[in-house]
Amino acid sequence: MSGQPGSSLIPRPGWPDTDQSSNRWSAILPFFLIAFIGVPLAEIYLLIEVGQVIGALPTIALCVLTAIIGGGLLRHQGMSTVQRARHNLDQGKVPALEMLEGVALVVGGALLMTPGFATDALGFACLLPPTRRALVRAVLARAHVTYGPVGGTPGDSRGAGGHDTIEGEYRRRE
Repeated sequence: MSGQPGSSLIPRPGWPDTDQSSNRWSAILPFFLIAFIGVPLAEIYLLIEVGQVIGALPTIALCVLTAIIGGGLLRHQGMSTVQRARHNLDQGKVPALEMLEGVALVVGGALLMTPGFATDALGFACLLPPTRRALVRAVLARAHVTYGPVGGTPGDSRGAGGHDTIEGEYRRRE
């Protein structure tokens, strides 16, 4: 067991910090539980309730109808977003907002293809322009974006600290 990563008490360079990685999983786990257990259970409940009110066949037809309407809306809104992105590119601007709206459109389309009424409501919220833009703005408000040069200039032989690289030969001893 001593040859496996993380089995030693001494941290090794290059191996992920297990405490940091467990913190990431503890933050992501509730999302996965909701997405893969909570949402399907809510959808089943809603389908049963709607089916009891309007019947089984109308419930199925309604699910198919929302998928068809969502597909048409996705096509129309997607083309509109692509046109706005091209317009921004032609003006020399980065179409960041349009790219995020494109992601929201893809998510909305996927949600509309998922059978159920709760996912349909979320999908339509991602496809309709006012709610989609509000959603994108909310995501942007929470995001912390930094950009700038990552390393040196191309062809620069110095490392990130700005020190010269020392070249030489080495031999591996076995």
